[in-house]
Amino acid sequence: MIYERPGDIDFSAADCAAVPLPGRVLLTSPTHFDVEYVINPHMAGHLGDVDGQLAGRQWRTLRSAYETFGFTVSVVEGTEGLADMVFCANQTLPFYRPDDGSKGVVMSRMHAPQRTGEVPHFERYFRQIGYEVLHLPESDVHAFEGMGDALWHPHRYLLWGGYGIRTDRAAYDAVSQALDVPVVAMQLHDEAFYHLDTCFCTLDERTVLIYPGAFQDHALRMIHTLFDRVVEAPESEARRLLACNAHSPDGRHVLIQEGCTETAGRLREAGFEPVEIDTSEFLKAGGSVYCMKQMFW
Repeated sequence: MIYERPGDIDFSAADCAAVPLPGRVLLTSPTHFDVEYVINPHMAGHLGDVDGQLAGRQWRTLRSAYETFGFTVSVVEGTEGLADMVFCANQTLPFYRPDDGSKGVVMSRMHAPQRTGEVPHFERYFRQIGYEVLHLPESDVHAFEGMGDALWHPHRYLLWGGYGIRTDRAAYDAVSQALDVPVVAMQLHDEAFYHLDTCFCTLDERTVLIYPGAFQDHALRMIHTLFDRVVEAPESEARRLLACNAHSPDGRHVLIQEGCTETAGRLREAGFEPVEIDTSEFLKAGGSVYCMKQMFW
């Protein structure tokens, strides 16, 4: 159930089981957010350079946006010594089984040692709300960074998986087997786009926003096979402003970094409503809107 070549794809997204969109948002408070080390190119030159008060205001604006759209927002408090914990898309992969409606979460195994301490805080949260908690086998999977690299196809039981920089390819064999889900696996090769969510943003069941330069040709063909519309972000906005680290929580609005003018225009042409959010302090650590939230059911 792992698809890695266009010729292997003998189905459409509509053939996959239907699932509801997640309606709950998890955020992590930025109280202890800073750039304390360099584990991606965006962090270089920003050590100790975060304006904590401004970061707090930007985070609260993002929270308010989700609340305005009618989403229930929960918060896991940030922890001292875990400067990147605010990027709470990375520590888990929440799931909803279409056959019985059961809910659970696959826990991550962080690539960078500086981030391994984040995961138990999210495991504790999901256990408290009654989610099934799954761990991937340590003998087979050394690194898996949750929804930084593993993204659900909207409304469908189909997973898109990036690997090669932060997540092991073997992680998707384990995830596919554990969840009985098909996975379209795509290798990443540019350190600036270290997670799939930095260059690939699902908008609705038919539409995706990508930066094409982050993908090999066969991966681009798989994307075009399973999405009817592919909106492309220009390289300048994708690299500098992480334009593809956007988020469409409802298939209409697209929360996106302020200043992604060309990308926003292309989104409007495709029928979406861009909502610009300033995440400039978080860009210093290599993350924007998508990295800063986790969606769950």
